[in-house]
Amino acid sequence: MIRTPEALIPYLLAAACITSGGMWYAAGELASPNRVVTFGTPNVGGPFALVDQDGQTRTDRDFRGRWMLIYFGYTNCPDVCPTTLALMSEVMNRLGGRATRVAPIFITVDPDRDTPEVLKQYLASFGPKFVGLMGPRSHIASVASEYRVYVARRPMSGGGYAVDHSDVMYLMDPAGKFVADYDNSQWPDAIAADLKKRL
Repeated sequence: MIRTPEALIPYLLAAACITSGGMWYAAGELASPNRVVTFGTPNVGGPFALVDQDGQTRTDRDFRGRWMLIYFGYTNCPDVCPTTLALMSEVMNRLGGRATRVAPIFITVDPDRDTPEVLKQYLASFGPKFVGLMGPRSHIASVASEYRVYVARRPMSGGGYAVDHSDVMYLMDPAGKFVADYDNSQWPDAIAADLKKRL
């Protein structure tokens, strides 16, 4: 049997009512104050084996049982890196006695220039708690990828190069799992207060 367009109108109206009713119910569920929506945890982080500023091999497992506050940068960075490392230092100071439960870690994205000796001298400006890590380019690239860090070497007009990179501090829990991230737009008091709630 062939239906005329007029004969389809009741069916179309019924379908519209069902669809609008379903959308109204879904909207009500999402707007409910008792509804908890979870989005999962980003897949950030992973194992690493690098060399610290004292020439010792350090792996992610060395920090089990402690929180890790990790930042990727390089010692020739003109502004963002020292600003963020100074922020991390202020946060550590505000943690007081609980600072022993957190390892502030700086992973270079410029291993060609950032030798252990260079890292040691550079990090001394930010306090004795920092762990500086470097390694072969391939290892650094792998760790940066695990942490979803953008890294790109950029030639300078006067010679040499700079390294563009993400400006994020990653908080990893004592099991090595990603928990939160911070950046240098936040005040040290706010970051320290968040950390204290988690420690």
